[in-house]
Amino acid sequence: MNEVGALETAPWRAGVISDFARSELFDRTFQEGMDLVEETAAYLDGAGRQDSKLLSRNAALAYASESMRLTTRLMQVASWLLVQRAVREGDMAPDAACDDRYRLGAEAVCTGEQSDELLPLGLLTLLDRSGRLYDRVRHLDKRMYVEAVADEVPNAVLSQFDRLRTAFSGMDA
Repeated sequence: MNEVGALETAPWRAGVISDFARSELFDRTFQEGMDLVEETAAYLDGAGRQDSKLLSRNAALAYASESMRLTTRLMQVASWLLVQRAVREGDMAPDAACDDRYRLGAEAVCTGEQSDELLPLGLLTLLDRSGRLYDRVRHLDKRMYVEAVADEVPNAVLSQFDRLRTAFSGMDA
């Protein structure tokens, strides 16, 4: 566990996490995420499979790569949302949800450059929607967990200056 993961969760932060899990924003985001997972599975198993058979070799490789990016994004988002739901339902403490293993991951894959090959409109639409959803969840994750932890970590340089100031404050006379 890294230094950030080892910190205890501030009480106000646990409240923020719990409040989000009970919010309308969470409800909407959760529903959107799960609906997009189902829609994507249906597309990739149905129309997407047919679309991919009509592509050139290079476009078929790009299709395979982009469909992997799509499923990776959605797996990351769904996992993150399920952790928040576990907090909501009392199955996980907000402190436990702060562990690094529950953070949104695979950012390099999920946010990388999209192929410039000609891809089917259905896949492009799902890529766009999943990208926007991933970006929103990434923003929430950073605001709730990463930035909050950074705010809690004491600044080592300022701490040293404070110690020096305290040590030398008695020498003014």
